[in-house]
Amino acid sequence: MITGIDHIALEVESVPQALEDYCAVLGRPRAEGRDRLQLENVAVAFRQASEAGVRDAAARLRLVLATPDVEAAGHRLERRGLAGTIRAGDALFEIDAAATHGVAIGVTRANDVAASIAAADIAGLDHVVVRTPDPERAVALYGGRLGLDLRLDRTSTEHGNRLLFFVCGGLVVEISHDTKKGLGSGPDRIFGLAWRARDIDLAHGRMAAQGVDVSEIRTGRRPGTRVFTVRNRTAGVPTLVIGGEGLERS
Repeated sequence: MITGIDHIALEVESVPQALEDYCAVLGRPRAEGRDRLQLENVAVAFRQASEAGVRDAAARLRLVLATPDVEAAGHRLERRGLAGTIRAGDALFEIDAAATHGVAIGVTRANDVAASIAAADIAGLDHVVVRTPDPERAVALYGGRLGLDLRLDRTSTEHGNRLLFFVCGGLVVEISHDTKKGLGSGPDRIFGLAWRARDIDLAHGRMAAQGVDVSEIRTGRRPGTRVFTVRNRTAGVPTLVIGGEGLERS
């Protein structure tokens, strides 16, 4: 039913400015007349925020999953307790935020545009980070109702968190719970994005040359990886770039 992540939608105060900034971060040319950037495994779509400055960047992010049949997917999701509305000429099933504990999630028809995208130093998305006060509730949503593949469930006393990795078409929805805060009933929220670099040194140097504020490259938590943080030009979205071995998933 769900075959992957089609795109990340982000409400921004200025679509032209966000496009310019993300072109610099992701190393992609802007397509005339388009409000999105297409990478090898995902797209980033921008839309004008209705109220400037009202919500933080995490609240303005929408995770849009891919399916071959929107109507069939919507019907099945509703049978699993995820009510929603089909919008935009039956091209998007928008799940009610109450059913997803506050995270904006939609389902759209999968496309094959990414197959023709030229290679660049940023290949695409590696994972989306969602923070939750209730990890078992998240397991029921992402694993049970959405049907994503739970590949990791690990609690770290060193880092004080519990991580759940749900693989979705080679990408990961990472659910993070702060174990020091204990369980709660508040909403979940998309916290940030991690982009996958084909050549992390090249990506780091290119961004710095284009005026992007980047941290030093450091060793990542995942064995064999190196990472750096992007500190600006992301429309306020916490952003990590990750490179190294063992990034491909199926």
